[in-house]
Amino acid sequence: MTLQPATARYQKVKHFILDRIAAGSLRAGERVPSENELTRTLTVSRMTANRALRELAEDGVLVRVAGVGTFVAEQRVHAHPLEVRNIADEIRARGHEHRLKVVALESVAASRELAERFVLRPGAPLDYSLLTHFEDGAPLQVEERYVNPLAAPGYLRNDFTRTTPHEFLVRVAPLQRAEHTVRALLPERRIRRLLRLEAGEPCLLIMRRTFSQGRVASIADLYHPGSRYELAANCQPRSLP
Repeated sequence: MTLQPATARYQKVKHFILDRIAAGSLRAGERVPSENELTRTLTVSRMTANRALRELAEDGVLVRVAGVGTFVAEQRVHAHPLEVRNIADEIRARGHEHRLKVVALESVAASRELAERFVLRPGAPLDYSLLTHFEDGAPLQVEERYVNPLAAPGYLRNDFTRTTPHEFLVRVAPLQRAEHTVRALLPERRIRRLLRLEAGEPCLLIMRRTFSQGRVASIADLYHPGSRYELAANCQPRSLP
């Protein structure tokens, strides 16, 4: 008999709990199965069960109370200096018209790099979309996004001309936390063409990874024309003690 790798076993435990939360059979404040119960149910070691529960607690999905048990946490969004916003709302707030064009929409197999970032096995199915957002007819953002269908089922069936990816994901996979990286770069030809940039014209790239229910739900590269888009923020310093 071939033994499963330890990583696969503890991920199996995490997915078992996350699936029950997503299905509504485990709700906020309810006790989750103990390490002993998980050991019997899933045929894993107690150390494997402990690792899964510990990591879900670190992700804010569970709360562990010494001597009492482990419970489903109340889910809260973790604030980030780069706020996760709907670009359609940004455009409309300026009094302008938003339009979206679907360039590509398909199911793909996760590359080794994507699998690592999603914490999935290479070749696992991912939903892929390539979209262009327009402000008053001018392209303002190219959105290239991969979505874990286990975290956000139905993504490829969504009508993106009516409901943006942001709006869909907020409803189906509520944001738990987000990671951002921002870069200025010269885009490759396909992005330059979609943004209608001149050769040698730079763009601003926001790379975003979002989490929901302890899973990586989405990875997106958001390209903007450097001459027509900027990031700005106000900071309030903490008082000195």
